[in-house]
Amino acid sequence: MSLRALVLAGGGLAGIAWETGVLCGIADESPATARLLLESDVVVGTSAGSAVGAQIGSGRPLEELFARQVAETSAEIDPGVDIDKITELFLAALSGPNEGGLAGRLAKIGQVALATETVPESVRREVIAQRLPSYEWPDRVLRLTAIDTATGELVVFDQNSGVELVDAVAASCAVPGAWPPVTIGDRRYMDGGVRSSVNLSVADDCDVAVVLVPSGVDAPSPFGPGPAGEIAAFDGTAYAIFADDDALAAFGRNPLDPRCRVPSAMAGRAQGRREAAAVAQVLGV
Repeated sequence: MSLRALVLAGGGLAGIAWETGVLCGIADESPATARLLLESDVVVGTSAGSAVGAQIGSGRPLEELFARQVAETSAEIDPGVDIDKITELFLAALSGPNEGGLAGRLAKIGQVALATETVPESVRREVIAQRLPSYEWPDRVLRLTAIDTATGELVVFDQNSGVELVDAVAASCAVPGAWPPVTIGDRRYMDGGVRSSVNLSVADDCDVAVVLVPSGVDAPSPFGPGPAGEIAAFDGTAYAIFADDDALAAFGRNPLDPRCRVPSAMAGRAQGRREAAAVAQVLGV
C-alpha cells in the first residue's frame, strides 16, 4: 500500500500562518484534496511545521485554525532579535575547524543556544501551549524534529516517545539565539530546522510526499543541498509548494515578528487556491 506524507517545513511565525493558509486555500478549491492531506499516513513537522502538524492533528476545522492566524491579537511574543542576527550567531559558531562532521557543527550551534540569554523556558512553553488547540498527541503518525544541543543529533518525537506534545513542539521551535533550548528529561533540545528546514528523510518510509516550504525555491542551507535539493533527492514522488513572491513579500524581513502573521496567512491562502489542482493531481483526486 502506498503511504502518503504531509511534510511541513520551518519558517517562523510567518511559516505557521502561511502553511495554515495554504491548506485552507487548497480546501477552498478542492475539499477532497485537503481532506487527503489532513489524513496523510505520516505528518512530519519541523519548527513552524511542528506547530501546524500539531494543530491539524487536533481535528479542529481548518477555518478555525486560519481564524487564529488572522486574529488581531495573539499570545505570541517578539524575541527581540531578527533572522540576520541569528544568522550571524550561526556563522560565528561554525567558524574554525570542522570537528565531528555535521553533528559536531550542530553541537557548536547548540552551545550558542545554551549560552544565549532569552526568556525563561516556562514563558516560552506557555506561548507554545497557547498555539495548540489540544495537548494530546493525535491518533495518527505525527513526527516532530529537534536537535540535541549536546550531541548535534537529530531527534524525532512522536506519540511513542513519552514526551508531552507541548514540549515536543517547543523543542522543535526553539530557534537558537531567539528562544531557550527545551529541557526534556536530562537533555536540552533546539529547533529541528537548524539541520534542515524540511527534514524530508524523516518521511523516507512514504511513497508520496506533499511538502510545504515557507521559503523561496532557491533558499540556501548551511548544511546539505537546501530544501529544493533535498526534495529532488526524495526516493518517492515529492511535490513541493514553495512560498511565491507575494508570500515572501508578506513575510517581511523578520518571519519571527508576530506582525507578519496576518499577511502571511492571507498570502498562503491565495497561493493554496492556485496550487490546489496540482496537488489534487499528485494525490490522484
